[in-house]
Amino acid sequence: MATVHFYEKPGCLNNTRQKQLLSAAGHLLVVYDLLQQPWGREPGKLRSFFGDMPVADWFNRSAPAVKQGLVDPNAVSEDEAIALMVAQPLLIRRPLMEVNEQRVCGFDQQQVDVWLGLATAVSHKNLETCPKQSHAEACKP
Repeated sequence: MATVHFYEKPGCLNNTRQKQLLSAAGHLLVVYDLLQQPWGREPGKLRSFFGDMPVADWFNRSAPAVKQGLVDPNAVSEDEAIALMVAQPLLIRRPLMEVNEQRVCGFDQQQVDVWLGLATAVSHKNLETCPKQSHAEACKP
């Protein structure tokens, strides 16, 4: 099984469920607080998690700044996106995961299953959309 470096927002329900799936499949998790990482010192590392994803897909659509229209993920360049995320880590789509220097963003269960193996642990719940969308506490640091 793999050692998964898992960058989360502590208290995020979906990140908790994602970690449970990975653990149930036998993976070892090394968990980091995504909000406390020194992304400003390593913007290239942050960028590396997004691979060839469209810039708009790098963003956490549940982040208050996105929901309030203060940040339009469809209207920023790569450099602008990274600068915004360094300043406001809640904008980063979660989780960020790293295994053997391969980095990914988000938790598409089918892709994670192919990449790492989730076996029978696959859940049919949507683990990418915040279940607290309509609540005030969604995505607060």
